[in-house]
Amino acid sequence: MFDALHPGLFVGGRWIGLDSRIPVGNPATAETVGSVPAGGKEHVDLAVAAARTAFGHWSCTGPGERAEALERLADTVAAREAEFARTITAEMGAPHDFSLQVQVRLAVDVLRAQAALARTFPFSESLPDGPPARVLREPAGVVAAITPWNYPLYQITAKLGAALAVGCAVVLKPSGVAPLNAYLLADCAQQAGLPAGLFNVVSGSGRTVGEALAAHPGVDVVSFTGSTGAGQHVMRTAAGTVKRVALELGGKSAAVALPDADLAAAVGATVASAFANTGQTCTALARLLVPAERYADAVDAAVSAGSRYTLGDPTEPGGHLGPSASPEQRDTVLEYIRLGVEEGARVVLGGLEAPDGIPAGLAGGHWVRPTVLADAKPSMRVVREEIFGPVLCLLPYVDEAEAVLLANDCDYGLSGAVWSADTDRAVAFARRMRTGRVEINGGAFNLNAPSGGYKLSGLGRELGRWGLEEFCETKTLQGVR
Repeated sequence: MFDALHPGLFVGGRWIGLDSRIPVGNPATAETVGSVPAGGKEHVDLAVAAARTAFGHWSCTGPGERAEALERLADTVAAREAEFARTITAEMGAPHDFSLQVQVRLAVDVLRAQAALARTFPFSESLPDGPPARVLREPAGVVAAITPWNYPLYQITAKLGAALAVGCAVVLKPSGVAPLNAYLLADCAQQAGLPAGLFNVVSGSGRTVGEALAAHPGVDVVSFTGSTGAGQHVMRTAAGTVKRVALELGGKSAAVALPDADLAAAVGATVASAFANTGQTCTALARLLVPAERYADAVDAAVSAGSRYTLGDPTEPGGHLGPSASPEQRDTVLEYIRLGVEEGARVVLGGLEAPDGIPAGLAGGHWVRPTVLADAKPSMRVVREEIFGPVLCLLPYVDEAEAVLLANDCDYGLSGAVWSADTDRAVAFARRMRTGRVEINGGAFNLNAPSGGYKLSGLGRELGRWGLEEFCETKTLQGVR
């Protein structure tokens, strides 16, 4: 049990014990592994008040002092990386190696990158033309961070690090599916010597804690990551106080193999993206578009690449996949697979059957077979809607003009990929895609590049200097350089 890590809500540098608790389940075993406090509106009020008090001092500190605090926090988390990895594996099912290398170490890298940015960010710049004027970027105030369960620690640090770097204070509402790591991070913040009230954690339901934060007049910015429907609700709730809202929402990203692409490489990378974290990634490449004349080869390559992915015990090392993070998520994925078959898609890998080879002690877990659907059509719901599970749809196209139309024929625009033997050709195609990020021939993730989406995928950007700007107000001083 993990209850010892979080004796209560973390507000104003203190732990507030509550009798009302929310159980946290292990998705591999369906057993309860811990619980967190069920906060209410009154606890949101306390946390926002503590954050406003901390903000008054923190906003006056220099960038170097803020950078040093973030570096201490990063060091503290890194020193406890094994504990974080075990916690995240237990609460959301990511296998041990993935939890350690991606869920935890990526979060540490984010904190270090934002500490470095704090030292170089243009908080003040003089305009070179016209009458004398100086532009200031000042901390916006108190940030409400509402985070998801799929990359829980990374998503927290992406918001927390940027907000602290520019001088804001934060109230965090973690996901109810995977909240344990948030309290472990709060313990690290205390250990690293962050000022009391600068980082507060209030767990609870979205309807209670999330809505109270979004509507609170003492909150200046809401940064939300989650489903599009929930993001729309947050935006409506926040509108009454005319506060800034940043949203990272859903995705249904397309990978496009152009006619001259290395098909095996394109398919292999796309399958890896679609199945990573058991498909529970908002930027997952969930649609693969290939030339019609190479479609049969692409299907065979997808089956071959996908067959190498197995399900296994998340606590064991190795490259296997874990379970869906909750029974609700598993049922949603299975329903989409069933719907895809009903709509006419052909299951060429995986499907609805119970997975083979799951250890007896894990038989009650929330398992879904990694699945590839061929013969998908653009109108199908499995092609148009976010599934958030290990399901890849393959579609043929006739020419590049149709490939562009298919890639953009989507309500989302978060990520994408293009493969071609000619980099310039791939870049030209990528510029026509209505999406916030495009991987060119498997280009690696850059922590200093902005991340965010077009259309229903959200508003604003995280990471890099663009992520810091989300938590700044802009002021002009006229008459001075």
